[in-house]
Amino acid sequence: MTPWQLLDRALVPGYGELTLHQRGAYFVIRHDGAELMGSHDHGSEDLLASLACEGLATKPDARVLIGGLGLGYTLRATLDALGPTATVEVSELVAATVKWNRGPLAHLAGHPLDDVRAHVIERDVVEVIRAARGHYDAIMLDVDNGPDTTAGWGNPGLYSEAGLKRIIRALRPGGTIAIWAASETPAFIDAMRAVGLRAECVRARQRGTSNRHVLWMGRVR
Repeated sequence: MTPWQLLDRALVPGYGELTLHQRGAYFVIRHDGAELMGSHDHGSEDLLASLACEGLATKPDARVLIGGLGLGYTLRATLDALGPTATVEVSELVAATVKWNRGPLAHLAGHPLDDVRAHVIERDVVEVIRAARGHYDAIMLDVDNGPDTTAGWGNPGLYSEAGLKRIIRALRPGGTIAIWAASETPAFIDAMRAVGLRAECVRARQRGTSNRHVLWMGRVR
């Protein structure tokens, strides 16, 4: 079997090391040696964008925020779902991820960063959301493994009651929040409903396996 080739590495203060690898036509990003994401399966990212952008294709000047650039697939699916006057902001904390998406990864999702509707913000998505008021039609979050990443539902700036309320304030009336997660946290849907969201859990099967990723969907009433 062809070995993986290390293409680049980046130290992220407070987060460890990210490395980019290639084997043939496939690419993976690893975090401290463990696979974080790969180009072999992006069906759940495509579904995330499709559900979050439902009804926005014909909306003039639609505005969407994506937390996490990854391999560019969510951005590509979002751009494909929106009209020509839309704006898609991508909040990405790691500068190396942006560099890789403009370089060796660019072709995977069809060079989405070259689209004039796409704008990268090299900043923590929590800060971007905190600064916004009634600004977005949809917010997608794919910045970690979801609410069950650590005890206390992972990133408190996103998944706590206060975090969810900040997201709601950042959305326009009728706006949508969509969260990618590696696994299901049954109590989280109750937390979403408790802050007034119409919420549901959508399961997305991982290609070639019985594993299912989870998409938490919420709409502002």
